[in-house]
Amino acid sequence: MTALNQLYPQPLWQWFEQICAIPHPSKYEQALSSHIQQWAKSKGLAVVEDKVGNLIIRKPATPGMENRKVVALQAHIDMVPQKNADKVHDFEKDPIEAYVDGEWVKANGTTLGSDNGIGMASALAILGSDDIKHGPLEVLLTIDEEAGMTGAFGLEAGYLDAEILINTDSEQEGEIYMGCAGGVDAQISIPLSWQAPELSNKAFKLTLSGLKGGHSGVNIHLGRGNANKLLARFLFAQSDLLALELVDFNGGSLRNAIPREASVSFMLPAENVPALETAISEFQALVRQELAIADPGMLLTLTAIDTPAKVIGEDAQNSLIDLLHACPNGVMRMSDEVEGVTETSLNVGVINTEQESIEILCLIRSLIDSGREEIQGMLNALTNLAGASIEFSGAYPGWKPDSTSPVMAIVRETYNDIYKKDPTIMVIHAGLECGLFKEPYPHMDMVSIGPTIRYPHSPDEMVNIETVGQYWQLLLAVLERIPAKV
Repeated sequence: MTALNQLYPQPLWQWFEQICAIPHPSKYEQALSSHIQQWAKSKGLAVVEDKVGNLIIRKPATPGMENRKVVALQAHIDMVPQKNADKVHDFEKDPIEAYVDGEWVKANGTTLGSDNGIGMASALAILGSDDIKHGPLEVLLTIDEEAGMTGAFGLEAGYLDAEILINTDSEQEGEIYMGCAGGVDAQISIPLSWQAPELSNKAFKLTLSGLKGGHSGVNIHLGRGNANKLLARFLFAQSDLLALELVDFNGGSLRNAIPREASVSFMLPAENVPALETAISEFQALVRQELAIADPGMLLTLTAIDTPAKVIGEDAQNSLIDLLHACPNGVMRMSDEVEGVTETSLNVGVINTEQESIEILCLIRSLIDSGREEIQGMLNALTNLAGASIEFSGAYPGWKPDSTSPVMAIVRETYNDIYKKDPTIMVIHAGLECGLFKEPYPHMDMVSIGPTIRYPHSPDEMVNIETVGQYWQLLLAVLERIPAKV
């Protein structure tokens, strides 16, 4: 089997192998951060950790390039922790099991962390190199990008000297990103009441699995199944007919990942069990037919469980099912300005049953503020009708496209010179940190590039080996072409 550190470019893949070996899910980046800081100091590089935990590492220009504009290479340290249901893995303790599979690097049953580990590895490889030409260089590694952009929110003015920032968090070779969507989290709370179960009823757990999931921004337009929404659809059709009494509803794990799995526990009269089994079989066949192209693997599994001590009250159960089934999900509108790009979307990402409420966590994304505000209004109205409550938090701005960006022009021209074709200039339906950097650094010129990464935020995540090499060649050539300070 080919070792990662033998791939081209070796310095980048050697760093990526180290990154995979040190657990770094969102909120738990400190071990990797400490490793990077110790390494930087051993290389004689200046390194600063700011108030929130971001790292800023500086490297002087190579001889003869001291007069160039200062460039910041930027990546986030954390990764999304997602695994298959049958995979035993502790993201806070276990390394990522990355391996080469033909043209791709994948992980064994978990997310790979190429988002944004490849970008981080490229920046660290450049810091460690003695033969790459560049002007004064800063590397900005932010924390907690995937779970709230805490690092980008906390970055203050005065830490960076850079006039240009190259974000490395894009996921398609041949595309240059000059703008991104903003977003906001929505947390819906449905108050619960409980009652004693009918002890003669039978208790079961219904699990929905087998979906592809993926990034709730860049994959949202692909029409994949949302486990939470599909299970709610089943309950809306069958709960009254089968006299179901719900015990809990849990699904998804991250607000920015399309949920692949969900489960519901319930009780029902014994005489209705055959009808339940028939309904499950028919619904599974129906959904597989509907999603035959986009997401054909949906699986429903029914398991008998012990009789619970209590079930959800009828009014709360009806509110939950009605709200979930009525809640919008997926693409709300495509962009008129940028062909093929989603303008506004909503992901019903996580459902958790707690003692006093059921909590539903959604992520709204939009290229325009009014699009985001419209979805917020829709959810407000829906929760009012359902007797639920909603809170919005963590709003972050989009990155407004600048078609006159000098660094974008440099990247475009460099790409054309290397590959003899024009790259695609794009706006991405995802939350790059660039929009937040504009607040403390309003005059910074920014662009985003990266290799081809498929299915980020899911255990199917993979990065294309050839495009990592292409991204690396482009990045080095761009650094060599950075103009002199005015």
